[in-house]
Amino acid sequence: MEFPFEKTASDENQTREIAREFADALKPGDVVLLTGNLGAGKTFFVKSVLANFGVENVNSPTFAIVNEYVSGKMKFYHFDFYRINREYELYDIGIEDYLSDETAVTFIEWADLFPDVIFKATYKVETEIIDTDKRRITITEA
Repeated sequence: MEFPFEKTASDENQTREIAREFADALKPGDVVLLTGNLGAGKTFFVKSVLANFGVENVNSPTFAIVNEYVSGKMKFYHFDFYRINREYELYDIGIEDYLSDETAVTFIEWADLFPDVIFKATYKVETEIIDTDKRRITITEA
């Protein structure tokens, strides 16, 4: 996959294929920022990426704030900033430690809500709703 990357996915299978290609580019220490409207497919994209590493049972960390997954030698953190009200809440849970972990890939949904907290980013994934089934997925290096 070359960056910047942009493609319209007409169904979930095409989204999974884009996620598979993106998964090939990931390495420990990467931080992936995800943006897009509610229901645009941010969590589905993360689930699809992690499936390529054998990670099952991925769910939205909306209420947990962060989920951790381990597959083989790879570790993944999956954040959701949607329910965070104040920046200090992220510091209270140790956001700096997560972002500094060079052994893990970190995904952050709703990253645009608290940009000042994110001191490290590798990729930005934007999902845009085109219609009920179509999503435009744009991936850039951050």
